[in-house]
Amino acid sequence: MIAALPMYDRPELTGATDRYWALIRDGLRAQGIAAPNALRRGDAELMPQWLMPDLLVSQTCGFPYRARLHGKVRLVGTPDFGVEGCPPGYYRSVLIARADDPRQALADFDGVAMAYNDALSQSGWAAPQNHAAALGLRFPAGIMTGGHAASLLAVAEGRADLAALEAVTFRLLSRSEAAAAAVKVVAMTDPTPGLPYICAEAVDADVVFDAIAAAIPALEAADRAALGLRGLCRIPAETYLSVPTPPPPAGNPPEN
Repeated sequence: MIAALPMYDRPELTGATDRYWALIRDGLRAQGIAAPNALRRGDAELMPQWLMPDLLVSQTCGFPYRARLHGKVRLVGTPDFGVEGCPPGYYRSVLIARADDPRQALADFDGVAMAYNDALSQSGWAAPQNHAAALGLRFPAGIMTGGHAASLLAVAEGRADLAALEAVTFRLLSRSEAAAAAVKVVAMTDPTPGLPYICAEAVDADVVFDAIAAAIPALEAADRAALGLRGLCRIPAETYLSVPTPPPPAGNPPEN
């Protein structure tokens, strides 16, 4: 079977992530599930992984879940990272600009092209677009960077004036990337359901939930702090499906 934790599997967290997986793996094996020794890494595209029939566990984003994965995978649970101003299991996007940009309020950026990581990203595209629309603002699509770290760098280097990063990732990048010192947070979006763990339809999602829920408090305190984990929540599929989907970036077709 296949197991991956791709959404926050940054190089500086490899050791902590592997120890987290070891606890989950051992809990699953205690229930008779043949969990793999090591996590799968290196997939250039995650959608094929998420749809694999032998997927024991992976982590996705709310937008691809509601756009492509609902009805094809099972929700396991949503990790809680204790994001400020959010209910357990929820997160938000931070909108960033260069630290030396004289504009302060989000409204000052109305009409500015926004760098985004991916057209199917809740935090990098959908959440900031929904937030802007609610405020009567417009942030047309700028460069597509391919990742939150790349969006941070694009703003820091002056290749973009505005970008939206997922709050947990921004927290991690602020610890490890020098470019974070060159940007400022202009605004935060409203909370939306966080990045859920999923499994293939043939897998017992409750057993996987229980193994993960037991692993989080069993982590060494240093590992739990490095990963930012607080616990595991159950957020219904209907809650994910109720999040509005904005129009796609220009040049990107709507998702089916």
